[in-house]
Amino acid sequence: MRKWMPLLLVGALLAQSCNNNAASGTAPAESTGTAAAGGQSAVKDDDSQKDIVKVAIGSADHSTLVKAVQAAGLVDVLSNAGPFTVFAPTNAAFEKLPAGTLEKLLQPENKSALENILQYHVYVGVIKTDLMNDGQVLGQANGDNITLRVKDGKVQVNEKATILASVAASNGIIHVIDEVLLPPQK
Repeated sequence: MRKWMPLLLVGALLAQSCNNNAASGTAPAESTGTAAAGGQSAVKDDDSQKDIVKVAIGSADHSTLVKAVQAAGLVDVLSNAGPFTVFAPTNAAFEKLPAGTLEKLLQPENKSALENILQYHVYVGVIKTDLMNDGQVLGQANGDNITLRVKDGKVQVNEKATILASVAASNGIIHVIDEVLLPPQK
């Protein structure tokens, strides 16, 4: 019984502390993070693996995509736990769009169209290239589907965009592609 006495005493003190907090209406102290002010994307963490947004921000080839994600207000969404698979067009892919298209999409009045296009590049879940099959259909975050084609070890999306590289992130995977995917017309 003597061995258990210190443990019982500690347990009683903890219970009393909890009861006092409940009775006084005070909550136990909580740590305050920077996320409360700016959402998940505002969390400062230089030690963990980078999330999808932070990886894209660190890529010189994806500055246009980052600008579009910011304009669409999707930074916090893509900074959350996921998991996500993002088909990320390069700056050169955006340059292939007809003249003026990107500038028009970045205007505030076209935010919903931009969101739709960007969400068409996101699959909820993680799918690595070695798990992709010819003819596989993936339901994208915007509700539309993409179709994968695998030929000679290369993966194409919608028979247009080719996956050039893949980068792991803390909340999913990024597949770098050479074309912007446009959702089907409705």
